[in-house]
Amino acid sequence: MRRKRVLVTGGAGFLGSHLCDRLIEAGNDVICVDNLFTGSKDNIRHLIDNPYFEFIRHDVITPIYVECDQIYNLACPASPIQYQRDPIYTTKTSIYGAFNTLGLAKRTGARILQSSTSEVYGDPEISPQVETYRGKVNTIGPRACYDEGKRVAETLFFDYHRQHGVDIKVMRIFNTYGPRMDIGDGRVVSNFIIQALRNEDITIYGDGSQTRSFCYVDDLIEGMIRMMNSREGFTGPVNIGNPGEFTILQLAKMVIELTGSKSNIVYRELPQDDPLQRKPDITLAKKELNWEPTIALKEGLIKTIDYFRSVI
Repeated sequence: MRRKRVLVTGGAGFLGSHLCDRLIEAGNDVICVDNLFTGSKDNIRHLIDNPYFEFIRHDVITPIYVECDQIYNLACPASPIQYQRDPIYTTKTSIYGAFNTLGLAKRTGARILQSSTSEVYGDPEISPQVETYRGKVNTIGPRACYDEGKRVAETLFFDYHRQHGVDIKVMRIFNTYGPRMDIGDGRVVSNFIIQALRNEDITIYGDGSQTRSFCYVDDLIEGMIRMMNSREGFTGPVNIGNPGEFTILQLAKMVIELTGSKSNIVYRELPQDDPLQRKPDITLAKKELNWEPTIALKEGLIKTIDYFRSVI
């Protein structure tokens, strides 16, 4: 059997590079596309000499012309610091990126997966969040470039499916952490670990009672691959995340304990539109993908701390 040719946009990023690893291990021919706006060649350096891996520096805002069997569309800045650095570009990446990769899927007949986000639920009024919940999003706030960009991308995916018969898969990713997170990306897990390892004050925004659900990267990638290869006709959207719910204060204390840090916890004002609760309902993922996370937060944090120790 010939190897599948799989295109991964955003393939040099945190999640994309782990996905490329798994796809190569599974015997696929992988084309990694990234403009390195937030991705890094360091994340894929170990793959460069692999004969079944190809890196193309390209921005998904413009069309790309390759032949492929599957497309994973992961291209987009994902942390608030990154996506608010150039909000117009973030919106364009989500919308034009979806438009261009869907056009490629239409031409080649490839199955295409959209890495959407739990941010489509905004600051939710229900918990846990189920896929049928339509969300509560501020369309003009500082986070809207990401939230609304991803929502429009989902719209494009389903319209291409209905109008052109494109074979789509849509997954909504909840907070994910692990090795290869960017030191400066501003996400809570990496922030806390870096501050703890440096014995700096650990900064909590708000009073620390807001909750998040943290999924280790290996679990997330397993769910992504299962979604791509799920039964024909199942489009999603499907939540992929860890339903274990922790307050930000609990996370900070756990990081301090695991690192043996002398850091103190300090509090700052909560940013605008920062959601107070985030917890996925993964009933659909269990049913359709036979998937649920297997790595507990403490275990995943130990692995992530070891990684950051090696790069600081």
